[in-house]
Amino acid sequence: MKKYKHIYFDLDRTLWDFESNSEDTFHDILEKYELMPKIGSFKRFFKAYRKYNDHLWRKYREKQIEKHILSWKRFYLTLLEFGINDIELSKKIGHDYLEISKTKKKLFPFTHEILAYLHEKYSLHIITNGFEEVQFSKLDNCDLRKYFTEIITSEKVGVQKPKPEIFEFALLSANAQREESIMIGDDVEVDIKGAMNQGIDQVHFNFINRPASTKATYEITSLIDLKEIL
Repeated sequence: MKKYKHIYFDLDRTLWDFESNSEDTFHDILEKYELMPKIGSFKRFFKAYRKYNDHLWRKYREKQIEKHILSWKRFYLTLLEFGINDIELSKKIGHDYLEISKTKKKLFPFTHEILAYLHEKYSLHIITNGFEEVQFSKLDNCDLRKYFTEIITSEKVGVQKPKPEIFEFALLSANAQREESIMIGDDVEVDIKGAMNQGIDQVHFNFINRPASTKATYEITSLIDLKEIL
């Protein structure tokens, strides 16, 4: 088996359970602003949010919109679907979402177990597209920062995955070679193809067990499966 020295992890939807934590955050926010009577269906609200959030994040990755626009517009567009046209409320929710979500602590099963195991054998690093101040808070609140040598954020580098510059920056920061590095993430387009295009091996964390359009070096459905690879 190939000898790796450096392991790069994505954070959201790979270690930090983004969906569960987001749902918890929205329950807090909808209760705070007494919005449930107007919304009716939480499931429909969350589905609409994910649609607009994913769309605006793609635009953000391509530098088509600024961070501060993304932060509130995803909520404005979501609320519009429920007949709520309120920019100021959307901005308040945007602020609250960032502040509340980073306090949530739900991780994927075996996160601490596998990181403690890998930490004894490899240098571990994070490469994340999330907002810097939020991602560091997540790591601290979940007691994850202790495992990682380098934490690379897209804001720090100025580009997002899958752009080659962020992977090049990550390798340089860790003094790592491509052939001794491996990237672990959930997103085929962003994590897997991004690493693949830079000659870095990949582990697709396919926790939803859905057929992938691109075959990674390895594929797992649970983090504990990494013990069979690394």
